[in-house]
Amino acid sequence: MRTPSDQPEHVYPDHWEADVVLRDGGTARIRPITTDDAERLVSFYELVSDESKYYRFFAPYPRLSAKDVHRFTHHDYVDRVGLAATIGGEFIATVRYDRINEQGLPASAPADEAEVAFLVQDAHQGRGVASALLEHIAAVARERGIRRFAAEVLPANNKMIKVFTDAGYTQKRSFEDGAVRLHLDLEPTDRSLAVQRAREQRAEARSVQRLLAPGSVAVVGAGRAPGGVGRTVLRNLLEAGYTGRVYAVNRALPETTTSLDGVPAFRSVADIGEPVDLAVVAVPSERVPEAVADCGEHGVRGLVVLTAGYAEQGADGRTRQRELVRQARSYGMRIIGPNAFGIINTAPGVRLNASLAPHPPARGRIGLFTQSGAIGIALLSGLHRRGAGLSSFISAGNRADVSGNDILQHWYDDPDTDVVLLYLESIGNPRKFTRLARRTAAVKPVVVVKGARHSGSAPPGHAVPVTRIPHTTVSALLRQAGVIRVDTVTELVDAGLLLAGQPLPAGPRVAILGNSESLGLLTYDACLTEGLRPRRPRDLTTAATPQDFRAALTEALRDDGCDAVVVTAIPWVGENGVTESGDGEVLAEALRAASAEAPAKPVLVVHVEMGALADALAAATSTAPTAPAPPAPGAPPAPEPPAAAGATAAEAPAPEAPAASGVPADGHRIPAYPAAERAVRALAEAVRYGQWRRQVADPGRVPEYEGIDEPGAAAQIERALSEDVDERGVTLAPGAARELLGRYGVPVHPTLPAPTPDEAARAAAGLGYPVALKTTAPHLRHRPDLGGVRLDLATEEQLRTAYAELTETLGKPEELQPVVQAMVPRGVDTVVRAAIDPAVGAVLSFGLAGAASELLGDTAHRLVPATDRDVAEQIRSLRTAPLLFGWRGSAPVDTPALEELLLRVSRLVDDHPEIVAVALEPVVVAPRGLSVLGATVRLAPPPARTDLGPRRLPSY
Repeated sequence: MRTPSDQPEHVYPDHWEADVVLRDGGTARIRPITTDDAERLVSFYELVSDESKYYRFFAPYPRLSAKDVHRFTHHDYVDRVGLAATIGGEFIATVRYDRINEQGLPASAPADEAEVAFLVQDAHQGRGVASALLEHIAAVARERGIRRFAAEVLPANNKMIKVFTDAGYTQKRSFEDGAVRLHLDLEPTDRSLAVQRAREQRAEARSVQRLLAPGSVAVVGAGRAPGGVGRTVLRNLLEAGYTGRVYAVNRALPETTTSLDGVPAFRSVADIGEPVDLAVVAVPSERVPEAVADCGEHGVRGLVVLTAGYAEQGADGRTRQRELVRQARSYGMRIIGPNAFGIINTAPGVRLNASLAPHPPARGRIGLFTQSGAIGIALLSGLHRRGAGLSSFISAGNRADVSGNDILQHWYDDPDTDVVLLYLESIGNPRKFTRLARRTAAVKPVVVVKGARHSGSAPPGHAVPVTRIPHTTVSALLRQAGVIRVDTVTELVDAGLLLAGQPLPAGPRVAILGNSESLGLLTYDACLTEGLRPRRPRDLTTAATPQDFRAALTEALRDDGCDAVVVTAIPWVGENGVTESGDGEVLAEALRAASAEAPAKPVLVVHVEMGALADALAAATSTAPTAPAPPAPGAPPAPEPPAAAGATAAEAPAPEAPAASGVPADGHRIPAYPAAERAVRALAEAVRYGQWRRQVADPGRVPEYEGIDEPGAAAQIERALSEDVDERGVTLAPGAARELLGRYGVPVHPTLPAPTPDEAARAAAGLGYPVALKTTAPHLRHRPDLGGVRLDLATEEQLRTAYAELTETLGKPEELQPVVQAMVPRGVDTVVRAAIDPAVGAVLSFGLAGAASELLGDTAHRLVPATDRDVAEQIRSLRTAPLLFGWRGSAPVDTPALEELLLRVSRLVDDHPEIVAVALEPVVVAPRGLSVLGATVRLAPPPARTDLGPRRLPSY
């Protein structure tokens, strides 16, 4: 019998390699230790302090012996595993486990406990390295059948004790022989998952903050002559008034050239001789690796790569892009780009314009992220034209590293950002994006427009997994997460203006007033189309003065039966018949004054050919130094934004004075729209979002039902998968599917084959009349409109007659595959489905049966596990939902029974990830109870759950 040390080594597990973001925003690479790491291990150990060595070995241990080096670098990757965290290829920390038996001696499986020990280089302690290593070594251990870790820690080693106790795992703690003995159960818990995600948020937010608020910037590739990408960025940095240090870098500079545009110029980052936080790379693609190495070797903390020529150019470009990311992360740097447009931060203590935008936006409360430089230019221009200010702007190009997920992590608790606008062409990790968007949307609006919706793939530069879930489903799931989904960049700006300048409406009741009856009626119709509850428009007539507008608006805002007000305005008609725009500034001031008296209700303006009014309202929203609007009653005061990194309060510039356009002291901002439909659509999105915000505090619960046999279902699934040799999975036979669903309280009515008229008669006799005769051929299944179903057959004679009609009309029995089923109470035919997508996760779908619903795409989706509130809303969200609630005098169906069915299916799929697809069709919902007449269940090995594993950066 072999001892554990004699066991053969296994293949190197490259799937254990991962890039992680550390607590301070830098990155490190975690990978298994190999036999080639002997010199790295010795060098690493020499840099560890004597105190840390003592804590690791419980005795003075100045150096590693040859035997130690061999033991710490030779692993079988099963019973003995070592992982290292590296930066620049060198070790900064290690962790190791050894499987042990109950006596604490080396062992092999089935022993399920291991002893674990860490060592972190002193210079990197406090960066969260050990916590990240613990997550990864725990995942490795679970994969190898280890369920518990044991660790001995000296009582004085408080940092290491804290790593274990803060991890969130179930643990036991004792004191033995002068050491603290810890036992950790490695099964993830709600607390360990919460700890992991909180650490992820802090680390990823910090990594973005390091990019947006650098203390110094080097433009690598700044040309010697004016013009060109690099020189343009250098000029934009200076013209924006960037508060940090700026350097120009160009390896082709003559030795006599010491400055460009008045800033110090160098031939390399190495020559600068001072710390550089951010490098903007604008050199040809073949020179980028050299520039990245120069930056990484001299401590640059992040990169904005403007250079194109990567994944957008095909397979070779994708290879170069992956290598770029690997190279940057090996130095602990994060990348925006490549093929990026740049980044902007308008904070007074930073004023960073590291982009190709010649005019930075005014300071404001909107955060804008785009994956397209062209769309970024259009959005910046549109927002600027309509007076909106930004807190920050990121155009990520190919988003090979920093993505929308990272930016959401930053904006989630950024005190300078109140509204998040995202233009996305691909979502690399939809499951994570949905989770982050839901959390962010709970505190501030998140508005998303998705490009490339119908192309079936991501844009060429975006090397991301492609989900099989249709766009409509992804869109529905985003709405479930509180995301405001719009279809165009114009709607993105429209919604952003309203959400940034006005409070959320308390409900759907809308007052309409203005000086045009026709425009008021158009607004009224638009409100009805969007599901709002408008009051009859109030016509002030074309003779209305700005004071008339102010009085009417004040009255509407004071009305408790009104949640929002839309003001419509057209030019005045003079006595000579010539149209006059009037004094737009005066009208704008009147509307602002009335709105300021009731700041808790939103006000929107719809204007026709009144550019002066729109300009006046835009001027009032162009900057943010004005005082914030008064909080709603009972709301906490807004927090003071912290001083920007690298600048003290004394160094920061004084706030700009309000513009001379009469910006009110409260800064209440009224958005203006050139069309009623655009204004009302933005208002409707705000109403729906406000309703979601009010409901998110009570998301519902996942009920516990009786009659659920989870162990029995697991055993049945395991048997079915073990008997099937197809790695793609197996579709259960009807009887097995009925048995599995029955274990979760989902009864399926039996269906008996009827290959001949006599077999049909015998089946009907066993089931009891009346019966239904149905074809199950694939081209006729679930298509009653094609005549393949005969219902209410009360006698054998009727059954035989129907059988003959089917076979004469549609084909031979062996083609039709007829079946007999007992009749059930009549009701509404519906369809319940659940499917698992590796990128999105498990999705529960519901709709009415029939071609009409399929053609209209009238299906509602919710993420699993669904709550009671989720399924109630899911049922009622269908356009055809009135058919379930007594439409045109029909009897309402048993929706509580339908909700319970949806929840049971959700629970089944959530408990058993091996169930990759369930289809219940049809489900006949009657006034009392329901009947599942058909069921299909497909099993397969469960897809990997990246959201439950250790933190890691994506690698596309």
